[in-house]
Amino acid sequence: MANFVLDLGKQVASLGVKSVYGEQQDVDGLRLIPVALTWSGFGGGEDATGNAGGGGGGYAIPVGAYIRKGDDLRFEPNLVSLAAVAIPLVWVAGRVFVRIIRALKR
Repeated sequence: MANFVLDLGKQVASLGVKSVYGEQQDVDGLRLIPVALTWSGFGGGEDATGNAGGGGGGYAIPVGAYIRKGDDLRFEPNLVSLAAVAIPLVWVAGRVFVRIIRALKR
């Protein structure tokens, strides 16, 4: 089990900024740096007889890219990801708003 935990720790050390900001790409005189929202989780355990196991997982949403052309630097959002996150958020907020108004009318 100790080796598993050490191996997992080495792999987790590479997460962070490298998982959020992608490798810089040069395309037709433009420099692109992709940006993502990421999260991950890992776990492991061992029983009394010495059987061990573990696992992990992660998720990433591409939110956009930094684009540099000469001295100009701007952030371009990924509108598809924005819509995919915004639509359920607006739906839930609307449902909550309706319930609040109904509660206040009583």
